[in-house]
Amino acid sequence: MEKLQFLRGDKTIWAMIFLLAIASFLPVYSASTNLVYTIGKGSTLGYLLKHFVHLGIGLCIAWVVHKMHYEKFKKFAVLGLPVVVGLLAYTLLQGKTIGGANASRWIEIPFIGMSFQTSTFAFIVLMVYVARTLAKIKDTEYTFQESFIKLWIPVGAVLIFILPSNFSTTALIFAMVCMLVFVGHYPLKYLGYIFAMAVAGLLLFFLLAKAFPTNKLFSRVNTWVSRIENFTTEKPDEDDYQIEKSKIAIASGKIYGLGPGKSVQKNFLPQSSSDFIYAIIVEEYGLLGGFSLIFIYLILFFRFLIRSNKAPSLFGRLLIVGLGFPIIFQAFINMGVAVELLPVTGQPLPLISSGGTSIWMTCLSLGIILSVTKKDDEIAADLKEQQQREEALQRLIEKEVAVMNEEEFNEEANANQEKINEMKYSIRESLKEEMNAEGDSLVNGQNPMNAVLNKK
Repeated sequence: MEKLQFLRGDKTIWAMIFLLAIASFLPVYSASTNLVYTIGKGSTLGYLLKHFVHLGIGLCIAWVVHKMHYEKFKKFAVLGLPVVVGLLAYTLLQGKTIGGANASRWIEIPFIGMSFQTSTFAFIVLMVYVARTLAKIKDTEYTFQESFIKLWIPVGAVLIFILPSNFSTTALIFAMVCMLVFVGHYPLKYLGYIFAMAVAGLLLFFLLAKAFPTNKLFSRVNTWVSRIENFTTEKPDEDDYQIEKSKIAIASGKIYGLGPGKSVQKNFLPQSSSDFIYAIIVEEYGLLGGFSLIFIYLILFFRFLIRSNKAPSLFGRLLIVGLGFPIIFQAFINMGVAVELLPVTGQPLPLISSGGTSIWMTCLSLGIILSVTKKDDEIAADLKEQQQREEALQRLIEKEVAVMNEEEFNEEANANQEKINEMKYSIRESLKEEMNAEGDSLVNGQNPMNAVLNKK
């Protein structure tokens, strides 16, 4: 265990993170053939290396974040909320369309050329902000109007910019916020008011979509409606094709699976390395592989439950619930879509599906959770390490200042020495001139004393 001292917090959670990360490589490598040979883009090894880099960066994010004290995230949430609202507004209004439909979910990161899904980062910041607000108002009496201003206006500001392009993410965020405020002892009467306002707002959005069907802000509404209709009826469409291929893959896997890399449906199933990767896992590793994956997520869920009960403060408890439970719910939503228990939503499988944004934001959430689960001695050790780093930095600064002062002193001493040398040189030259003048007088037969006598 001494070798794992650099990993603070709950070791079981760390173990499940590494286990999921390791288990993701073969399915991603196998499913990437769909992108390589069907679309003709990149290579399987390239996609595997890309996934490896994404996971490496994600694990580094989790490690760096878990070293911080979780109370610091209160300030980050307050400062970060206006930033994410601005990013969401920019993402929505940038006008990106795919096939005539609004797909403004990503922004391009300058100089890197990578896309970033802002809604996932906004979700983390929002949940931390909600947890902070609930912990702050816990022991105070407040009216619905006061809580609406402090809590629900920021929530609405985030959701209103996500809704036009991603209804499933909006619904998931709203459900998780409601769950979090329920755990935070928010009055049920107030929560009922919020439900009524949310339903009214959603109906208003659909009415505006019907009134302005050509507006690109409402172009995704028809997609949502068709997905719900196709899920509840037998009407065939593109989503039905994905579901059918997914169910064929799961049925082909049987108990033990076809074997690693031997999936057939990966060549026909769209998004086989992300949204429908669970179907490929079951096809290649069978029901044993599928249930093993479910078991890992359940272990994480129970660790989140245990650690939330042992959290040192209400804010810490709400952080674990607000950031941990959505990871598990998202995993089961992805699996439910693959077996047609739920309509197609586009939610990836956490730490398994390919995609940088999903992996990084999941690791960020897990890093915050691990920060809460640290023991007192681990927190003390982190504070000691931080103090040692600050002292080392201070010594380095003092050393650099001393070197600079010494250099300035040497430069000043050199400048003074140059002045002295110049003075010596000028004196020496003047003496030479006088001596030369006296020598000329003797050569010409003149007595130097005559000049002195003549002066008298």
